[in-house]
Order: sequence, then C-alpha cells, then structure tokens
Amino acid sequence: MSRTKIEAVAPGTPAYQAGVRPGEILAAINGHPIVDVLDYKYYSYDAELELTLQEEGEERLVRLSKDVGEDLGLTFATYLMDRARSCANNCVFCFVDQMPKGMRDTLYFKDDDARLSFLMGNYITLTNLSRRELQRICDLHISPINISVHATDPEVRRVLLGNRKRGGECLNIMRDFAKAGIVMNCQIVACPGLNDGEVLRQSMEDLAALYPQVKSVSVVPVGLTRHREGLYPLRPYMPKEAQAVVAQVEAFGEICLAEKGSRIFWCSDEFYLQGELPLPADEFYEDYTQLENGVGMLRLLEVELHGATLGAPQNISVEPFSIATGVAAAPFLREIIDRAAANCHTKLDYQLYPVVNHFFGETITVAGLLTGQDLLSELRGKELGTRVLIAQNTLRHGETVFLDDMTLEELSQGLGVPVIPVSQDGFALFEAVFGV
Repeated sequence: MSRTKIEAVAPGTPAYQAGVRPGEILAAINGHPIVDVLDYKYYSYDAELELTLQEEGEERLVRLSKDVGEDLGLTFATYLMDRARSCANNCVFCFVDQMPKGMRDTLYFKDDDARLSFLMGNYITLTNLSRRELQRICDLHISPINISVHATDPEVRRVLLGNRKRGGECLNIMRDFAKAGIVMNCQIVACPGLNDGEVLRQSMEDLAALYPQVKSVSVVPVGLTRHREGLYPLRPYMPKEAQAVVAQVEAFGEICLAEKGSRIFWCSDEFYLQGELPLPADEFYEDYTQLENGVGMLRLLEVELHGATLGAPQNISVEPFSIATGVAAAPFLREIIDRAAANCHTKLDYQLYPVVNHFFGETITVAGLLTGQDLLSELRGKELGTRVLIAQNTLRHGETVFLDDMTLEELSQGLGVPVIPVSQDGFALFEAVFGV
C-alpha cells in the first residue's frame, strides 16, 4: 500500500473543499512527486496548487487555492508518510544500549531520521543519508537541522560512532549544507579522554568556521547507566575534569563572542553541576537556543520564577507540599524556591527530596530519567504534605506513564497523595507551588 495514501481529510480544510477523498493516493503536487512528509510540507506551502491523485489505477488532477503556508488538511497512515529511519551507528556512549532489558519496545528504537530533525528537533548523525537525500535537503532548503557532531576529526568520530564506513564524513557534509544556506544546531557528547581536550578544541574551531550557518553548539557530558556490560569502557567526568571542560568551552565562547557576535558554544547545566560550579548569568545564554540539550535550563527556570513573583500577592497561604527531583538540580531548585517565597513574604512548609536513580544507576542524576519505582521507593513513608510535585519530563511525552511503565495514577495511589507533574517553566512552577 502506498505510504502517500490519504487516510482522512479534515472538514473545512482546503483539500476537503476541493473534493479530495480518503483512499486516494497523493502522487504529486504541482508536478513534483511526493515521496514523504518533507516533499508534502515543502510543495504544499504555496497558495496555488495542482494535486495529482490516484485511485484504483485512475488518475485525476485537483486544483485549489489557499493561504500561503496553510495546511491542506490531509492525514496519512504515518506522520512521516514513511517508516522512521533507524540509526546505522554503534556509538560508544549510546544511551539505548545502556537500557535494562524488558522495557517497552519503543525505548530500544534508535532514531536517526533527518525528517524528524527538521520537523521535531531530533538530532541526527548524517551517516545513513544517501547522496540524493543529502542533496534534497539542500534543494528543498530543509532548515534548521540538528546534528550530532561529537568530533570533527574524522578518525575520532569513526571511533565514537562505531561506524568506520561513514562516521568521518560529517564535517564535509556540513560544509556543503553551509554553502546551501542550511542553519545547523549541533551537539557534542563529551567523553573523558576521547573527544575533549585537543579534539574538542579542533571541533570548536572547525564548527566556528561555519558560523553563522552553525548557529549553536552544546557540549554535554556523557551519560552512563549501570547497564554497560560488554560495552566500550567509559567513565563519568570527575569534578576537576568537568571544570576544565567548562573553562575551555567558555574561553573559546568568549573569543567567538568578540569575533562573531555570539558565543556559539555552551556547556550544558549538567557540566556545571558535575564541576560544582555556579551557573552563568541569564545574558550568557543569549537566545537559549540549546534548551533541549539542558543548556541554560536551570537559569531560565530561575528567571521565569522570579518574573512570576513580580506583582504576585504577598503572604500567600500555601498548604504543605513536597518536591521530588533528580539529585543534581535539587540544591538549585531549593534555592530558587526559597528566594521566590521570600519575594512574596510567604512562609512555605515543604520538603524537597533528591531521588537517587537506582533503576539506571546512581551516576544518572537528572530528573527526566527518574522512574516511577524509584520515586515510590524514595517517597513512601516520607512527609509529603498535601501533594508531590515532579518534573513533567519524567513522563512519556503527552502521556502519564514513566519510563518503567508505572502510571502517574499508580504512583499517586502508592503514596496516598496526588503527584502533580510540572512543566519546565518558572511560571508553571510558581503556580504549582503557590497556587496562584
């Protein structure tokens, strides 16, 4: 069955008004063959369209007019109109390889799909794209695109990605993208002794040379679980080593800021926490481009929380509550909540519990990888007040299920109080804490 077969047509949309029917195959738009969602999104953007539709061997043309950029209103069997492309690498730091056995199948799928990079912000390695597909990105000007670089040195990158055949091609492809005007956001997962030090220096120099097409680069420490039997020998950063990486990246960022008007390079919050360093100020992060990689996330949370206190009621009556979060951010979270309470002249009665991650291992200290069973084990029998606040990103996106398949309802029942997920937003945190 064709993957461009139309499953549904939303009432009132341009396609519906033009008489497009479910069951028809969208073969082309304005003469351009439709292969997948990128073709569909790109060629349907214009105001005047001619759709080539096929059904049971018959072909017909449908012309329609709409607003520029307006969606046609078509639904296909899958969002991509194709299968998601899996990863062709065997990265030494791959988190999927460090998952325990027996979890749901979707957690073991290694995504590396350029279409999801453009449409949903996923990061890709570029190693599974054909020359035709790379050219299509340039021709359709698919931008911005997010790239997992890790190292620009070809041999080091081959080792990091476990891909001898195509692991070293990244920089040349990025140069072609830059010439085509493609904007790129990049990430480097830093591994002690592999791609830090001189390798990191070279990577930063190579990527800075592609500015402004390379818009931002995050440097994040490798995440290691306790499930690494038979995998490449890696270890976490020690505090002094983390401090050295932060100092190196910040120093190069200062050079970029002076020469190019942007730092370009930022370490994730986790590097500062591992190095027992204070977080930079708000203005350091410029546009907070790399939030999804944990760059400036805590500082922005503080800025937003402080903003929520401005003009807020004073002496707010707040019932006792508790917060459960990852070990790394717990002290910072307590500090900014206490400051917000002082700004509102409000006395809070709350407990903040740093939850050790036994499921993945104690070296995993971020809130987003906490499981229901670790939360239940840590909090059961503790003083919780009238509710427990947790980070929204501990749950599967758009659902109320933790990584270990425990539901939010099951956790609430086990603790005997409501467990309330809070989004990574200072205003949402203020509302959850103070109830206003």
